[in-house]
Amino acid sequence: MKYLIIHFIFLTQIILSGAKPVIERSSVAVLYNSNMPASKNLAEYYAKQRDIPVENLIGLPMPQVGKISRTEYNSTIRDPLRKHFTSANWWKLATDPTKGITISVQNKINVLVCMYGVPYGVNHDPSMKLPEGQKPNFITKFNCASVDSELAVLSIDGVPEYHQIGNKYFQQDVPFSQSGNTAYLLVGRIDGPGVDVCKAMIDDAIETEKTGLWGMSYLDLAYKGGTYTVGDDWITAIEEKNWSLGLPTTIDKNRDTYLTNYPMRDVAMYFGWYTGAVNGPFRDKNFKFKKGAVAVHLHSFSASDLRNPKMKWTGPLIARGAAATVGNVYEPYLMGSHHFDVLHDRLLKGYTLVESAYMAIGLLSWQNVVIGDPLYQPYKHLVGSGEVNDEDKPYRASRMAFKAWGDEHHTLVDKMRRTGVKAKDPRFFEMMGLFRRFQNRPAEAKVFYETAEKAYTESSDKVRMVMHKMDLLMDAGQKHQAIIACKVALIPLKGEASALVLKGRLNILSPPPPPPAQPNKVIPTKK
Repeated sequence: MKYLIIHFIFLTQIILSGAKPVIERSSVAVLYNSNMPASKNLAEYYAKQRDIPVENLIGLPMPQVGKISRTEYNSTIRDPLRKHFTSANWWKLATDPTKGITISVQNKINVLVCMYGVPYGVNHDPSMKLPEGQKPNFITKFNCASVDSELAVLSIDGVPEYHQIGNKYFQQDVPFSQSGNTAYLLVGRIDGPGVDVCKAMIDDAIETEKTGLWGMSYLDLAYKGGTYTVGDDWITAIEEKNWSLGLPTTIDKNRDTYLTNYPMRDVAMYFGWYTGAVNGPFRDKNFKFKKGAVAVHLHSFSASDLRNPKMKWTGPLIARGAAATVGNVYEPYLMGSHHFDVLHDRLLKGYTLVESAYMAIGLLSWQNVVIGDPLYQPYKHLVGSGEVNDEDKPYRASRMAFKAWGDEHHTLVDKMRRTGVKAKDPRFFEMMGLFRRFQNRPAEAKVFYETAEKAYTESSDKVRMVMHKMDLLMDAGQKHQAIIACKVALIPLKGEASALVLKGRLNILSPPPPPPAQPNKVIPTKK
């Protein structure tokens, strides 16, 4: 009877919290490079931390490089792995006699985890030709792919290698085990700039799941109109979703990305685009994401050098503490990338990282990778459950306030303001300033920013409030007033590092004049 009562309470908590069913550990396989002891050690460590059966670990001798040829992929990864799945009785295959295509109709394994050391890219093979008379389109002109996306369709045999495969799990909203997609695998990767970084991703994911992921969200628009508005639409949808739940969000609507030295704080979430190499605050070697952070930057080749801590995007984001990201090994084209709004929505609903990522991608046998512990559920405690850390309390309070008074904005803002006064915590005022900006109430936002600016003690936080106020002026088309505000704010900050971001913004809004011409200066010629 006691057991039944406990079981009932547990089930009630799951129903009330909206928690998703945990992926069965017996349905998770781990692939490592047996030519690299570090790869094997990391695989064993991960399996132990996540209670994955030891018999689900697969070691294959592979090239010790990031990118391999199609021939190497087939001979060292695809074919031996298919043989292993068959000999282990993990799947049941069936062939369509009319199409000549073999697929898995039953599969014990749902998730495949590629460990550090497993190659991540399959290079383009120019010797592979399309059928006679078939002209290449913008997708089929290349046959390169990520290893992971190829492994996602491991069971599908008989489809030409230059063809992509539509993902039937795309935009679904059910756990993968209930989706009926037996032909696919969800493939994630624990990889990055070194084994220590990879181990930290595992540890941080598990540790964060105890409390849930709480903190600030930073979003960065890029185009503000034009051909690629869909990317901005994804990010705008994330902002709207965040505020509907009370997740405080800063959004940069300027065409340029967040500037170098931008003083971000408590960064739990980042979505942005579109520069080819890591920039802005993420270049700072001292920058650190909050433990368990989800950080994604959209670029065609964001993961093309994912083990490099300084190049592209995925490597640097992971090196600075992000626990989860997605990226592209080669050019995916915009609609062939992960749809940020879907990825974000599913994470907030409590799905695992790998389920969320595959619900957000339309094509398989393509260019995408999911990096981080695939079983990670960063928002499993979004209802307010989990262990409570003092540093998370303002963000938990925001979530609970929106849950209680989300339809009564005046009451919500007043409650948050009073709590900020009582707690003597300026983050409450900053959060409400950001919320009022989102609601297009700039006068109220400005008052909250000024209150926060007075209450913050660090100059970096004060500078961020100045940047917020400049954003309000730019929203209103008051560029000249924004320039004046920037110049005034710089006066007391002479010599301080926090002034650099304001100088950067000023140089963009009001570029310094070019040096005077020197018509009489003789320019030496090369001999």
